[in-house]
Amino acid sequence: MELSAEYLREKLLRELEAEHVEVEDTTLSRCAASFRVLVVSSKFQGKPLLQRHRLVNSCLTEELQHIHAFEQKTLTPEQWDKERQKWGAEQGGRPPPPH
Repeated sequence: MELSAEYLREKLLRELEAEHVEVEDTTLSRCAASFRVLVVSSKFQGKPLLQRHRLVNSCLTEELQHIHAFEQKTLTPEQWDKERQKWGAEQGGRPPPPH
């Protein structure tokens, strides 16, 4: 298995039926040991933060055994829309950062 930001992004998109996923390799040497992710999925609707993170973690069970640091932000599509609108109003239309 090749751990890369793109591999993780595709897997999260597919398995969580996400409408938006951003993955950043935050390892200094970009050696795929540390990642930051933003996942937007309707599967998070009505779930508290801990359950959302457990969904992501269960999707990446095998991969997380090889990752040293993993930061995640999980949003419903409605939360994502509100965050983008808020950010756009404050930043002149630029999209929000992934974290």
